[in-house]
Amino acid sequence: MIDDAIRVLAGDCTVITEGTEREEYRGRMTTVVKPDNTVLVHDRDGYQPVAWLTRADSVSSERSDGFTLVAKKDTQTLRIAAHDQDGFAHYPVSAAGPLVGTCPDCDGALVRSKGVHCVDCGTRYGVPADATIQTDQSHCECGLPRMRVERGLAFNVCLDRDCESLDAAVKEAFDREWDCPETDCDGDLRILRRGGLIAGCEHYPACDTGFAMPAGVIDGECACGLPTFDTRSGNRCLDATCTQQQTERLEAGEVASDD
Repeated sequence: MIDDAIRVLAGDCTVITEGTEREEYRGRMTTVVKPDNTVLVHDRDGYQPVAWLTRADSVSSERSDGFTLVAKKDTQTLRIAAHDQDGFAHYPVSAAGPLVGTCPDCDGALVRSKGVHCVDCGTRYGVPADATIQTDQSHCECGLPRMRVERGLAFNVCLDRDCESLDAAVKEAFDREWDCPETDCDGDLRILRRGGLIAGCEHYPACDTGFAMPAGVIDGECACGLPTFDTRSGNRCLDATCTQQQTERLEAGEVASDD
């Protein structure tokens, strides 16, 4: 299914805005009501609307006497009354984004926007923000593109996690790979999903040590014994708060001291 519909009203209208001030306009205008209740009223001039209300708390319409649309948000009210209605319609709409492939279910366009979705059937796939969609390489057997995601290693998996699981790939590579660094704890770090992928102590809740898996590839070992990752923002320990790595960098002159 398409995300929702845009409502469009066109014709000779009176537009009244009320808030800190009251303003009134008359003319042939087009009103657009987006799925998030943002209301935009356009005339023929320029790109800026004559009037607008962003993400209104409510949008209602009446047809008893002509056509009237009322949008309200906090103390603001936007009213549009159509005296001569040229048209009123609902048009299907979806989020827009770069084209990344073709939907194997309906042959619709797959685009990336807060994940990946089909603009025709609406099928959605969750995609990590740092993932790169491999549009120019071979697709998965299911017909979907693969994505490249760095979580310790560079993994190339299907967009559909039910087809190829990123979690399973990371777990196979790093589950129990590192010891829990907590003093007097003999546990291993397991790969778990807790909102995002983490390396957490197997003795939880007795030991609540856990670290988010960075978006990067392992390039060494920190003085604390945990791995270091090469990320887009630089080299870092699995433990983002690690003081030993910070000390090493200061000694190497990589980080300016307070002196």
